[in-house]
Amino acid sequence: MNIQAEKIQLAKMLLETENPKIIDSIKKIFKKENATDFWDDLMPEQREEIEKALMEIKNGEVIAYKTFIQKHR
Repeated sequence: MNIQAEKIQLAKMLLETENPKIIDSIKKIFKKENATDFWDDLMPEQREEIEKALMEIKNGEVIAYKTFIQKHR
């Protein structure tokens, strides 16, 4: 069966169902398929900052949250 025939068959099945769970499942599949990765929406400068922060964490260049907050209060 070719792709067009499969799409027609699926459309028929969708039109015939009265099960809201099936419809919700199909919606979730399409939403997941169409969702973009936030990384793709970032500007290059933002990506560089995140990558730099990850390297700092990896290298142990971090301080405790409480210490940071105490210095800024």
